[in-house]
Amino acid sequence: MERPMRNSGERPSDVLQFDEAATRKLNEMKEAGRFDDSAIRVAVEEEGASFLYQLEVVKTDSRVEEDDLVLCNGIPFYIDLASAQKLAGATLEYVDAIDGGGFRFENPNQPRLLANPLAARVQQVLDDKINPEVASHGGRVSLMDVQETRVFVRLGGGCQGCGMAAVTLRQGVTTTLMSALPEITEVLDITDHDAGENPYYSN
Repeated sequence: MERPMRNSGERPSDVLQFDEAATRKLNEMKEAGRFDDSAIRVAVEEEGASFLYQLEVVKTDSRVEEDDLVLCNGIPFYIDLASAQKLAGATLEYVDAIDGGGFRFENPNQPRLLANPLAARVQQVLDDKINPEVASHGGRVSLMDVQETRVFVRLGGGCQGCGMAAVTLRQGVTTTLMSALPEITEVLDITDHDAGENPYYSN
C-alpha cells in the first residue's frame, strides 16, 4: 500500500492512503499528462447514514492554508479540514470491473447518524436485506435520519420517480424494517420523486 507524504520530507499521511491499484492508475493518468499543473481536491460530506465523496481536478495554485496536502508519487491531493477529519485513516482504492470500475474510498469512520443504535440497526437491515433486492431494479434506499422510533429514507436510482415507489416503500422497505426491528413505528419517504431521471417504472 502506498504511504503518501504530507509534503516532501515529512512523515506518511494519517489522513489518506492509496492501495496499489489506485497508485498504479494515478501513475498512468500522470504519465498521460492529466496532472500537469493540476492537483486533486478531495471533499467529503455527510448525508444521513452515508458519506458522499468528491474527487475534482483543480489548479495547483487553488490550495488554501487550511487544506491538508497529501502526495501520491508527486500528485498533490488537497483535503479541507472538515473532510480530513472524516477521512482519517481511509484508503483510496481503484476497482477495475466489467460493469464499471473507478476510484472508491475504504473508510473506517462512520457518519454521526450511525452513533444512534437504532439507526445502526436500520442501516444493517438496508445493507443485508433491502438494498440487494432493490438493486435489481437499479435502485437503492438510503437512511437519512432516525427520530425516536421514526425512520426517514430516500429512494434513489431507478426507485426515484418510479410509479411503483409507494409499493416498494410499503410492501418492501416498511414491512422488512418493521419485521426486523419492531420498535420502529413509522417509515417515511423524503424522496423528491419529481427529480427522478431514470425511473424503473414510469408514472
